[in-house]
Amino acid sequence: MSKFQAISSLFILVFIIIFVTYKISAYSSNHSTNHSTSNHYIQVHLLGVNDFHGQLNKYEMVSGTMAGGAEYLAAHLKKYKQENPNTLLVHAGDMVGGSPPISSQFKDEPMIEFLNLLHFDVGTPGNHELDQGVNEMKRLIYGGFNKKTGYFQGANTSYSSANIIDRKSGTPLLPPYVIKQIDGINIGFIGVVTKETNLYVAPENRKEVEITDEVTAINRSVKILKEKGIKVIVVLAHDSAKSDKAGANSSGALVEMAPRIDDEVDVIFAGHSHEYANTVVAGKLIVQAYSNGKAFSQVNLEIDPHSKIIVKKQAKIIFTLHHHIKPDKETVALLNKYRKRLGSHFNQVIGQMPEEIKRHQDANGESPLAKMIAESEREAMGVDIAFVHKGEMRKSFKKGEVTVEDLYTVLPMGHSVSKLILTGDQIKLALEQQWAKDYENRLQTVGLTYNWEPEAPIGNRIVALKDMKGQEIQASNEYEVAVSNYLASGGDNFTAFEQGRLVESGPQVVTALIRYIQQKYPHEIFSPSLKE
Repeated sequence: MSKFQAISSLFILVFIIIFVTYKISAYSSNHSTNHSTSNHYIQVHLLGVNDFHGQLNKYEMVSGTMAGGAEYLAAHLKKYKQENPNTLLVHAGDMVGGSPPISSQFKDEPMIEFLNLLHFDVGTPGNHELDQGVNEMKRLIYGGFNKKTGYFQGANTSYSSANIIDRKSGTPLLPPYVIKQIDGINIGFIGVVTKETNLYVAPENRKEVEITDEVTAINRSVKILKEKGIKVIVVLAHDSAKSDKAGANSSGALVEMAPRIDDEVDVIFAGHSHEYANTVVAGKLIVQAYSNGKAFSQVNLEIDPHSKIIVKKQAKIIFTLHHHIKPDKETVALLNKYRKRLGSHFNQVIGQMPEEIKRHQDANGESPLAKMIAESEREAMGVDIAFVHKGEMRKSFKKGEVTVEDLYTVLPMGHSVSKLILTGDQIKLALEQQWAKDYENRLQTVGLTYNWEPEAPIGNRIVALKDMKGQEIQASNEYEVAVSNYLASGGDNFTAFEQGRLVESGPQVVTALIRYIQQKYPHEIFSPSLKE
């Protein structure tokens, strides 16, 4: 063989080796699993809010830094949405209800306008969406006429609730699930509200609907979604959950439900308890971002585009801190529009608090603010005894000047004061109803004293029940008491008050408190001509 032939043969051999190596490499690349790199996965972000309660213009301190407010929540959500076009905005209910004047005085339409401004994709009603009744909830969602505000366009958000059942038809009042497609992936969303709504919403405001078991409703909708071939399923649940920052020590209704919820559910957005949750239970990622817009949940999903299943999921709870971010201009314009419409009336000073009056209960279950409200109701109705439930008030009074807006922010529910006649037995029953199997719901009282035995059986804990003169409350005697019309209708499961005899309907709870503060904590430049 000549030298030329030997070199040619060598070149041919090298070419064959390179060609075969290339083919093997290409084959290996085409048949490797996507688990080797996340570059092949679709990145989907879900940004979640819960329990905003119309707090459009309210802020609070978080670790020494101001947080919250609609304009800052909007700025943060828009910032994160810009980072990934595959982003959906969702909420887990109680966007309205217990709202301050900037929203409540306009039937919570400003809150829905805010959600529309941000283009929230999917939401579910919480128990407070039913505060004003089923028809008003549907008006805010679908649009309609209100005699005070006129016609409202409704929400752009797709709403779902699998367990709010129309009593007439026996079917869900709202769509039990919603399907959203993002980058070719169908994602199923199922909404549910706590079954405790049957306790928290006045009977007349939920008479058209029945709130059914959450797990049963979720699993029924999951079955339908699976039949449609959907493998990414998210639950928006207005139910409680909490955990520590590391995800341990988890508790709450959803933590208990998770093992019974279909394993095809990947993520659950929680609410209702206004707590922190970022934990995995029974393979389901559960998150909750406090309340009032001071934080939101960011859930990051990595989805295999071929199998269409989630291969990785993780979450962060992010505070809406004011530093290093500018308020959203569109939201600022919305707030200014409603501030102008609200007028100067709500800026009027009606009193001066010598110290902070806290709403939270101490170790004995006593709330200074609730006591003040009870005293105002007792004086308004001219009775000796008054009861207040803890859900009546939403904020504490700060030390210093108190404005009309402060009063309506503290007492946003719009309840009125009722005078009832109750027997001694009915009063004792009402106090016994503070304890149930799964929870404690303490009433605040003035005009009577009692002791209780915490280890005694539920229904037999009250002892030494006396009036303010030290006389024992007699079982068959009748007593005049003041309560809110909400309690009078058996609200919060205090059915004993519903057994009483209504003898007089009084002013709004907030009006009674305004008059009380005027008398007890007057402001030197306050004008007594303030309208109710």
